[in-house]
Amino acid sequence: MATVVRSFAIQGIDGYPVDIEVKMLEGQPVISIIGLGDQAVKEAAERIQAAIDESGYVFPKKRVIISLAPSDKKKSGSHFDLAMAVGVLCQNGDIGVKKLPDYGFIGELSLDGRLRACRGILPMIIAGQKRGMKKIIVPEANLKEASLVHGVEILGFHDLTGVIRHLEGKSAGMETHIEEDGNILDEADRILDFKDVKGQDELIEAVVLAAAGGHNMLMVGEPGCGKTMIAQRIPTILPEMTEEECLEVTKIYSISGLLPNGHALMKYRPFRAPHHNASLNALIGGGANAMPGEVSLAHNGVLFLDELAEFSRRTLDALRQPIEDKKVSISRVNGTHTFPSNFMFITAMNPCPCGYYPSAKCKCTDYEIVKYRGKISGPIMDRIDIQKEIHPVDFFAIADQKPCCSSEELRIKVKKARKIQQERYVQESGINCNAQMTTALIQKHCALDQDSLNILRETSEKYGYLLLIMNRQGLSQIIIQSDCRSV
Repeated sequence: MATVVRSFAIQGIDGYPVDIEVKMLEGQPVISIIGLGDQAVKEAAERIQAAIDESGYVFPKKRVIISLAPSDKKKSGSHFDLAMAVGVLCQNGDIGVKKLPDYGFIGELSLDGRLRACRGILPMIIAGQKRGMKKIIVPEANLKEASLVHGVEILGFHDLTGVIRHLEGKSAGMETHIEEDGNILDEADRILDFKDVKGQDELIEAVVLAAAGGHNMLMVGEPGCGKTMIAQRIPTILPEMTEEECLEVTKIYSISGLLPNGHALMKYRPFRAPHHNASLNALIGGGANAMPGEVSLAHNGVLFLDELAEFSRRTLDALRQPIEDKKVSISRVNGTHTFPSNFMFITAMNPCPCGYYPSAKCKCTDYEIVKYRGKISGPIMDRIDIQKEIHPVDFFAIADQKPCCSSEELRIKVKKARKIQQERYVQESGINCNAQMTTALIQKHCALDQDSLNILRETSEKYGYLLLIMNRQGLSQIIIQSDCRSV
């Protein structure tokens, strides 16, 4: 009779259960691993054989068949090692199997039997919880991350020997101690604050409007006028993430291998600022196993593209769907993976190639300026709600200017505005801020009176601004401005 050991695999940002079936047959000693595993899975045969020998047991001199079910789904990763080794030992009669159905196993084995940390622990533990597993064994280094999930007992071990002793009832797993301040981004270490900014009051007001309504924003200005400085401080004024949002972000970073060992829940909104030379796969996501890109790593946070016009047009145009749909789907041979990408899109660029238009320093021709700005397509510009032109601050006047409000003061204002919006959309599913308004909601909450329409008509005839003002994003800004000023 075959031995069945429970483990997990990852598809997208979610985990799903995998049953590892082990059967021994008479014949030439060989290990066969089936079930559409990648190279890392196939190489597990050598790792588990060495680890079992190092743990004081003799690897069976038989034909060993290991099947990863369901067999029609491709599987990747080295975290199946522990489950395979336990299955071989149980099938060979070295350890008992009475309590085996209550356990799930995750961990990579080294040649000396130690358990190495794995990525993607959090979504796999959640999958085990949904399946009703009572206990899940993980590497000691992943214990803190795995313990974020309630309703299942997590046991951490240093090596295969410790796992075997526990299954035999001779020892217990390592206890879990979760510190409340454990996170990947320690806010105490972040010294960025809006009180460091001077002389850009209008820009900061626009940033507060964007943060309050979840709007995308473009800043256009000369080098050194504070675009990057202000963009880096935007996460400090956004509302705190909910527990559900924290878990979503932590799952993405866990799958990507960016969650340092020993850290737990990510409590602060991510800020991603890829270089303008980043490839399309790095920005959107991709690779042989479809890993999340920058748009997903910025989920529930801020994606900042500095020097926007320096990005390739093909890369920028690939952002259209993630910005609009708040998710990105990547198709590969092993399936289609969907990653969330609900982020605040903040961008900055110079007004011309030399960066100093329209001052006397600028030596660019009109053609060069038009060509430079034409690198950004109309559909991308249409998805950027607030477009703000920035002027440099007089160096000699900075000393006489008062510092801006602190990030904490601005965050309070943003949170109050968000609360107004949440009350407004309490009956609307999936709508939390003005940037997410549908056409029907805009017509309901952004109705313009006759005087406002007359102003828009005159502006359109004189400046040609109607299309910019009357689009969906522009109309939603009308209501967010009233929200912010009401607080």
